[in-house]
Formats: sequence, structure tokens, C-alpha cells
Amino acid sequence: MQLTAQQTSVVRDVRLALGKSDFAAAQQALDTAKKEGGVTPRWLEAHSWMGRGYLAAKKLNEADKSAAETRAMALTMLKGRKLDDDKALPTALGASIEVQAQVLEARGQRSEAVAFLQEEVKRWQGTSIVARLQKNLHLISLVGKPAPALAMKEYLGQAPPSLASLKGKKVLLFFWAHWCGDCKAMAPTVARLKQEFPQLVVIGPTQPYGYVARGEEATRDVEIRYIDEIRKKFYSAIDGLLVPVSEENFRQWGASTTPTVAVIDAAGIVRLYHPGQMSYEELLPALK
Repeated sequence: MQLTAQQTSVVRDVRLALGKSDFAAAQQALDTAKKEGGVTPRWLEAHSWMGRGYLAAKKLNEADKSAAETRAMALTMLKGRKLDDDKALPTALGASIEVQAQVLEARGQRSEAVAFLQEEVKRWQGTSIVARLQKNLHLISLVGKPAPALAMKEYLGQAPPSLASLKGKKVLLFFWAHWCGDCKAMAPTVARLKQEFPQLVVIGPTQPYGYVARGEEATRDVEIRYIDEIRKKFYSAIDGLLVPVSEENFRQWGASTTPTVAVIDAAGIVRLYHPGQMSYEELLPALK
């Protein structure tokens, strides 16, 4: 289906309106695009921003209603296609589930939010939204729990030990991607902390994405070599950095955001889980 100009710009238009807290203008953009082109994956992605906007404004009832509508339309659309046939559809569905879970937590229904996300993680195994859903589940339930295992079979540089064998030592996990500017920007912080805490074990899981520099498609072998070049260029200052390579690690730890940072204590319990870049001052207390 060829998109109209309105359908092409609807995500941008909705986000711009929501950035000004103009929910009426955002809804008008959706209505106009729907009238011109109907309900498409791109339109549904734009619709998913309404739930996110209401949630940011702490309008929980409106957020829940809008997210439920997005999810229902996505499920209807999925009767005739696979989730990952169009990249806009998993974005819309993932956002709707995320908002519904966050509304439950904001209402004090954490156990319901956890159960909801656990069910959705099971339901969408094998699709691109699993890591995102796992991230949201970990954000509300992982701290204070035993650390999930890491796959260590494939790695760059020194062979990493299993997490189970590291009991008695504090571990910093630093999930990074070869294309991630925030990861490169955070590398000096990680290097500094490793220097200040010599006994700290730093593990930097990464994974291939199917491309190398400038988005050029690449085989796995070619991309792994490219990732190793990035490791040596940007992360060599992190003394003793262990780098397992596995897509499963990203799914298991919900690392849909890079960097994702976690701290595991000497007993193997997660004490910090944080999607996104952290400063030295933010991360230091978790390591003391």
C-alpha cells in the first residue's frame, strides 16, 4: 500500500503536538491521516504515541484507554500478517503493552503489571518486541532478584567466565552496540570506575545487528570482525573488559536500549538495572 503524504508524516505530526501537550491537535492529525489512508502500521505507530503522551502527562485513564485501543487494532491487523512484516507494527504494539503495564504500576498494581508483562513476553517469543517487553518487566521486578544467566559461548578477546562462577565479586554489566553513540560516550565512565574498583568485574555484552558502518548490510562473520574493531577502538581503556556476543543475552536482559547498565552484588543479586546512559555520579553509589 502506498502511503499518502499525511500518512507519511503522521508520526511526526502527532509527536510534535504531544511535545506541546496539545492532545487535540495530535488527535486531529490522527483523524486526518486515517480519513486519507485508513489504519496502516504507520498510522498505528502514531496512535501509540497518544498513550505515551497521556502517560507522560499522568493522565492514567486516558493513557490506559488509548493504549488498549492501539493494542486491539494491532491484534486485529495481525490476523492477516506477521508482527515483524512491517517495523511500525511492533513499535506500536510494544508501546501499547509498555503503557498498559506502566499504568498498572502507577496505580499501585505492581503484581498485576508483572503478571501482564510475563504473559506478553511468553506470547511474543520469537519476535522483535521481546527485548522491549523484558526490559519493562525487569524495570519493575529484577532489582533484588538473582541475575539472569549470560550466554558466554561466543566472545571477543578474553574468554568470560559464567556469572555463577563470579559469586563473591561485584559485577558491572554494560550492554553496548557497535552503532551506539551513547555507549561510546559512557565508555570513559566505565573505565574510570574499573580503575577505582580494581576487583570489579566488567562484562560488556554485545550482539550483531546485520550491518556495519553506514548501515551497510553484512554477514555475521563480517559484522563480528567489525564489532571487534569498534571494541578495540572505543572500549580498550576498560581494563579487563569481557565481551560475550549473543542476541539471547539482549533478549534475556531486556537490553532493547543501549547502553543498558546493571550491577550484580557478590551474592549474585541484581542491585541496579538501568536502560540508558549513566554518569559517573549516578553509577558510583551502586558500586560502593
